[in-house]
Order: sequence, then C-alpha cells, then structure tokens
Amino acid sequence: MKAATIEAPQRYKRYLTWIFFVVLIVVCAIQTDVTPYQLIVGLPQMGTLLAEMVPPDWSYLPTIWKPMVETIQIALVGTMLGGILAIPFALLCAYNVMPNRAVSVPVRLILNLVRTVPDLLFAAIFVAIFGIGPFAGMLAIMFFSFGLIAKLTFEAIESIDPGPLEAMTAVGANKIQLIVFGVLPQAMPHYMSYLLYAFEVNVRAASVLGLVGAGGIGLLLDRSLGLFRYDRAAIIILLTLVIVLVIDYGSTVLRRKLL
Repeated sequence: MKAATIEAPQRYKRYLTWIFFVVLIVVCAIQTDVTPYQLIVGLPQMGTLLAEMVPPDWSYLPTIWKPMVETIQIALVGTMLGGILAIPFALLCAYNVMPNRAVSVPVRLILNLVRTVPDLLFAAIFVAIFGIGPFAGMLAIMFFSFGLIAKLTFEAIESIDPGPLEAMTAVGANKIQLIVFGVLPQAMPHYMSYLLYAFEVNVRAASVLGLVGAGGIGLLLDRSLGLFRYDRAAIIILLTLVIVLVIDYGSTVLRRKLL
C-alpha cells in the first residue's frame, strides 16, 4: 500500500513533464508558423528542385575537386590550431587542476563567449577584416574548434581518477609534474577523440563557409545555387557527402582504438 502511494505521485510527475514538453513544442510551433500544412504545400516545390538536380553534372567534377581539397585543408589546419590552443585553456578551466576560482572562472567565461558566436558569424567577421579567401575560413574554424574542444576537454579532466594525483602530491610532485604525468595521460585519449570529432564537424562547416566568402567549396556551391544550376549543386553535395562519410568512418575507427 505504501509503495503504491509513493509510486502514484511519481507517475503523475512523469505525465505532467510530458504534457509540459508537448505544450511547449506546440506553442513554439504555432508562434513560428511551423505547421504540417506548410510542409505539404512545399512538397511539390521540393520535388521540382530534386528533379532539377538529377542527373548531376559530372563534367563539373574536375572544377570542384581543387576547392574541395581546399575545404579539407581549411578544416584540418583550423582544427589542429584550435585544438592546440584548447589545451592550456582546458587546464586552466578544470577545478581539480586550477582550484583558484579567480583564474578558472574568467577563463570559463571566455570559453562561453567564444562558443556563443557561430562559425558563420566568425567567418563573416574575419572576411570583413582579412578579405575574401580561405584564411578567414581557417580562423573561423580555429575559434569554433577552440571553444568546442576546450569545453569538452576540461570536463574530461575534471572527471579523471584523482588517485594518481593524490599519490604524486604525497611524494612531493609539483604542479607541472602533476599535469604532465598525472593529468595529461588520463585526459589525452578523450582529447584526441574530441579533436577527431571536431574535424568531422569542421569539414561540414567549412563546406558552407564559402557562402560568406571564406573560401572552399562553398563559393562554388553559392555560385551554382545563384545561377540555378542545381545539377552542379548536386555534384558538390554528393562529393561532400562521400568525403564526410570517409572521414567519419576513419575517425570512428581511431576513436575506438583510443578509448
């Protein structure tokens, strides 16, 4: 009897939680005019657009290959530089490494600020500063990767086993020795996993940075769409898909070996 009495309020709480989320979704959908009617009305136009993409313009493949390689290079360089920059910031953010809140809290605020800005906005800002080209796209990817990897890495550092750190402290190890021999060996597999994940995401992101003039395949994609050459846009999308799938498979295999 007592168990049933305790279970009833919990059941009602789950029902109320689900009702709250359903009402929230419905209200947001109504206020943003997201309705099934709009989807049904737009289906014929979607079909027309897909029909214009078939067959893809395979003769356009030699033209887009070099910008696609540039896109991968932008993602690779930006991810590596952002990942390197993320290591010291992640160490400063972790409370078990930097217990002084006067240091860790401001650094966390900086990371929150960096993560607030989307990559396309970063790209638009750097295009305005440095001009159209891949350098602006690389900087946008670097800042995006820095914010993402630093956030995930300092959370991984805070969850490491404190036993080795306590043992090293007991025998008189200094802060540098604690980081090099106690923190980094435990956190590095997670860091590499996050680095590979960021590279996957950045290849996709770098593919559209060209829409704001930040170099890569996005420039040709924007041009194809602007000229209504959807057959050329289709071959760009297909090539991007193949490359992303290859990178995703390779990084998945590497992450399994690391973790």
